[in-house]
Amino acid sequence: MDPNSNKNNQNKNNKPNRYLRGVLTLIAWALVFVVGFNYLNAYTGNASNKSTSYEVKYSEFIDMVERNQVADVEFKDNTVYATPVDGYVYTDKDGKTHTQTEKTKITLYTTQLNDKDLLPLLNEHHVDYTSPYKAKMSPVLEFMVAYILPTIVMVGLFMLLIRFISKSGGGIGGIGNVGKSNAKVYMEKSTGVTFKDVAGQDEAKESLEEIIDFLHNPQKYTAIGAKLPKGALLVGSPGTGKTLLAKAVAGEANVPFFSISGSDFVEMFVGVGASRVRDLFKEAAKVAPCIIFIDEIDTIGKTRDSGRFGGNDEREQTLNQLLAELDGFDPGKGIIVLGATNRPEVLDKALLRPGRFDRRITVDRPNLAGRLATLQVHTRNIHLAEDVNLEKIAQATAGCVGADLANLVNEAALRAVRKGRKAVNQNDLLAAFEVVIAGSEKKGTVITQEEKRIIAYHEVGHALVAAKQKNAQPVSKITIVPHTQGALGYTLHLPEEEKFLMSREDILAEIRTLLAGRSSEEIVCNTMTSGAANDIERATELARNLVARFGMSDEFDMMALGTVQNQYLDGTYSMSCAQETYAAADRATIQIIRQCHEEAKQILRDNRELLDKIAAYLLKKETITGQEMMAIIEGRDPETVDNYGATKEGDQPLFRPSVPDVIEAPAKHINIVSEPIPMPDFDEKGEEQSEEQPEETNE
Repeated sequence: MDPNSNKNNQNKNNKPNRYLRGVLTLIAWALVFVVGFNYLNAYTGNASNKSTSYEVKYSEFIDMVERNQVADVEFKDNTVYATPVDGYVYTDKDGKTHTQTEKTKITLYTTQLNDKDLLPLLNEHHVDYTSPYKAKMSPVLEFMVAYILPTIVMVGLFMLLIRFISKSGGGIGGIGNVGKSNAKVYMEKSTGVTFKDVAGQDEAKESLEEIIDFLHNPQKYTAIGAKLPKGALLVGSPGTGKTLLAKAVAGEANVPFFSISGSDFVEMFVGVGASRVRDLFKEAAKVAPCIIFIDEIDTIGKTRDSGRFGGNDEREQTLNQLLAELDGFDPGKGIIVLGATNRPEVLDKALLRPGRFDRRITVDRPNLAGRLATLQVHTRNIHLAEDVNLEKIAQATAGCVGADLANLVNEAALRAVRKGRKAVNQNDLLAAFEVVIAGSEKKGTVITQEEKRIIAYHEVGHALVAAKQKNAQPVSKITIVPHTQGALGYTLHLPEEEKFLMSREDILAEIRTLLAGRSSEEIVCNTMTSGAANDIERATELARNLVARFGMSDEFDMMALGTVQNQYLDGTYSMSCAQETYAAADRATIQIIRQCHEEAKQILRDNRELLDKIAAYLLKKETITGQEMMAIIEGRDPETVDNYGATKEGDQPLFRPSVPDVIEAPAKHINIVSEPIPMPDFDEKGEEQSEEQPEETNE
């Protein structure tokens, strides 16, 4: 006999026994719950009856009937229940008085006796009496309804619960954690961010420093009667450092920091978001003083729409709960709510009123000093070469936010590693800036000689018209090298100083500069290409803003024809005027574009000789700086100019072929043989061809 087979048989026999034992256990527990529930129900029923019913003697009951103090009588279960008339005062055994009124009714009961004179007495004193009809039920059926049926239901519920627990891996987190808050908690400086890590936002930091001081020294403010602001709303464009500022506040205050996104509140189930809001503020109250940071608060804080179907919308319930919590907590405990959004125009007015978000802190794009400070923060751990001048990089990166500058520094470090250097130089920073705005160079693009000529005149047209206007931004770089973001070439304009206002002359000069590329194609090449598509789009937007938003049109004077939709995102706006006015605005826009187009062509005709000289130099070098272009205009040597402090690197070989026959056709490398051969090294051959190419160009 095999002992293993005996064990297997025993296990097989034990399985039904275990299952039966489990079912019996469930039934036993269900019976216990049902019996306990029935007894509890009976006890609570008796207790509730005793709280409003009082026992009297039968003789007292007869005396009350004779004194006309009984309103009605009910005979039930060998007991007489009497309801006194309004105003009757009953005194119990403890000496307490109970008055019969409509709101506080009392019932007096006594044992029913075999009294034949009772009914005539009730009729004589006009007392209503009745005995409720009760249908007779079989004792077996009554037992089944009271005990058997609830037991079956209870066993079924237990089995469903056990099956659910087994499927969820032994836990009921799928149910218990639905309403739990998903906020991350950073305790005491573990955010790792302080105000030293935030630069370029001095105004926002100054507004938040008072909140930090209140968390450290609340008695200084409460002594004069001041209250801590309950919340502050951080508003700004993406990448300006709103989340970083919130973490810095928690790091400076040395208090717990709850960080949660607005999308974490909204779930498929209605009411879950409101439950998570309650849980978040409950947890924050336990560790107060603390800071609650809600990122992208516009997800749940949008204006409530009255056109929705009822008030059961999940987002609306979450917002209502958030409003209630902001009103409910005590500001003296030190709970501060920080919200961040780049869409303040869609937020509900009830959320923005004082008493909830008391302060609105704008986190704007940094100015020149702010960009310099931001670059210094991001380059603290970067090895910089001696020629690095961060002031000129800050000047070149006008309009960039903190995230752009951080990306720029990182791209410069990566470029230095690719070039085999151990430190980042000025060229790396400038090249990284161009990678951020235009993408990296596309080295495999084949451009014909005619296309290179058109692209060169197109870009030089932009640069020359900008140089010949007083209100235009100076040119920093001109290139006809294709880039990964779709540009076959570009002209980079960088302002010499910070400008926060644009005059009508500035806008018209910008439109002329944008249209100068197409104008140069028309004058020199007698053609029009699709390369001016982006220029035309931007010029049209500027001309339409001049007419519809800035009030600089003689026809419409200072009438606003549109409203801005997303101030801190794309800045788009929608027209809010009549169709006739819209058509007239289009005609005024076309007139401005046509006039600027003619003026740009006239500037190029008057400077045709310079246009040809700069284009020839650009075709030779493929990338030139604005200083080199100005040297050609002024008759100086373009090789001796400065480029934002960058040292000149070795001449790079021209890798873009001008004729297709430079790259051999793939068919020339196909050989039909009986055994495989290694593929030729195209890269090595391409480098040899690229070294030979400049000699052909010089010729």
